[in-house]
Amino acid sequence: MNENNLAEALRRRDEAAIALVMERYARLLWSAASRALGREAAAEDLEEIVADVFVYLWENPERFDPGRGKLKDWLAAIARSRAVDRRRQLLRLAAVPLEENTLAGELGLLEQILESDARQSLSSAVEALEEPDREIILRRYYRDEKPRAIARALGLSVKQVDNRLYRAKAKLRSSIQL
Repeated sequence: MNENNLAEALRRRDEAAIALVMERYARLLWSAASRALGREAAAEDLEEIVADVFVYLWENPERFDPGRGKLKDWLAAIARSRAVDRRRQLLRLAAVPLEENTLAGELGLLEQILESDARQSLSSAVEALEEPDREIILRRYYRDEKPRAIARALGLSVKQVDNRLYRAKAKLRSSIQL
């Protein structure tokens, strides 16, 4: 049965036509929905999506226009759309409302916020340091260079680098009040 004949049979609500479509395209729809739903895809969700697509076709056969494309492509697009909707629904159900500080504290969010603020303050304080102290701090604590390598790169003695590190850390502590 070609696309036009199949479309016409579906519009007449021919049960043999819908059975043929189900037989031909169930695996395709399952695969399309599975890819769109992702790793979280439960077999029950996939079965429901595929069934929904066939119910939609049965209830709305006039929506398919064989002049615009193939039935399998149209059904696969509907399956992907339903799967994306289901994925969004699953993500909403998994979302945790953050209405109370105690819940946020239990999730470690307060600590993350405080750490983020502390990092921002530290970054600003480092940027405020004068050269070569800023360069020494960046090389030592961000690039993990040893004082000897820093001294060579900046043309300083190791003792000068150690002293500048000590004074720069003291400035940073006082400016961000750790």
